[in-house]
Amino acid sequence: MSQPQRLPPNDPREWLNRARSNLARAGATRGVPDVYLEDICFDAQQAAEKAIKAVVVSKGVDFPKIHDIADLLSLVSESGVPVPPEVAAAAELTDYAVVARYPSAVEPTTEEDCDAAIQAARAVFEWACGVIGVSFPDSPEDEVGEQSQ
Repeated sequence: MSQPQRLPPNDPREWLNRARSNLARAGATRGVPDVYLEDICFDAQQAAEKAIKAVVVSKGVDFPKIHDIADLLSLVSESGVPVPPEVAAAAELTDYAVVARYPSAVEPTTEEDCDAAIQAARAVFEWACGVIGVSFPDSPEDEVGEQSQ
């Protein structure tokens, strides 16, 4: 397996490469002993966040350094790109950006929550690729599906 070609940060394809990496990592670690489900969900959140930022970059819009999916999707909408309901639903992933990554009093993530997080990230990634017009020869969605079965 080779590393993706590194592109400049103002190239939306680099953001998609990073999103793809997080999505692949989420799928590859699903079901691995000693890996917290919250950590897998963090990778799913990061995949969605970076995919959305790819769309924002593709529209030439500057964005603040935030992890809030809903706020980022607002920037997308303001740039004239429609946000389908399944992508908007990924706003729930924001909780995995910080709180769930550290020991806390938050309830542990369930297997179902983890699967839903990966599916939401996959939906955002696929949508972003479509908006930008990019496809990948071996999509991490396939790898995610194989790993979680």
